[in-house]
Amino acid sequence: MSSATLPNPDADRDSTRRLSPHERIIEVARDLFCRDGIHATGIDRILSEAGASKMTLYNRFGSKEALLREVLAREGTEWRTTFFAGIEAASPDPTGRLAAVIDALRPWFIGDRFYGCAFMNAAAEGAKGGGATWLREMTAGHHGAILAFLAGLAADAGYAEPAVLARQVLLVVDGAIAAMMVSGDPAVLDIAALNLRAVLAHPG
Repeated sequence: MSSATLPNPDADRDSTRRLSPHERIIEVARDLFCRDGIHATGIDRILSEAGASKMTLYNRFGSKEALLREVLAREGTEWRTTFFAGIEAASPDPTGRLAAVIDALRPWFIGDRFYGCAFMNAAAEGAKGGGATWLREMTAGHHGAILAFLAGLAADAGYAEPAVLARQVLLVVDGAIAAMMVSGDPAVLDIAALNLRAVLAHPG
């Protein structure tokens, strides 16, 4: 899910090197977990790319699971902040903001750090391994925060059932993310925007 900007890889590496060991581990793990998957990313690889020691990792985090928790918490907070800000900047009124939900995803979709939703990916990997309660709870919390934001916009826009509309809109968003993961075709956004307009015009 990473950054909604268009990064300069060399600048990113230089910036990461300037971070503290704690922060380097988090940022490197974040990139590798999102890009290559949790199970495919070993601790040794994270430490090698972060230029950090095992002692640092285990002193600061204790385990790979604890590191993953911190990575997901940061990823979720930063993604939601960027997404919500994009929606709010699109229009002064709640109806216009709801209509801008898909457009707010565009910078992320067309950037070179689109790896899908970190929470959906992590939950899918967790399900293969028997799942983890904390992971399901974090994923539910992430979705819950998005739903609360969308429901607030829907209520302000005068929709009769804002919670229902929020779920409909989030399904459009999640569907667009999944379709982009499969196809890699930015035209997915145009279809998602059509679906969003239909949902907003005929809710329920």
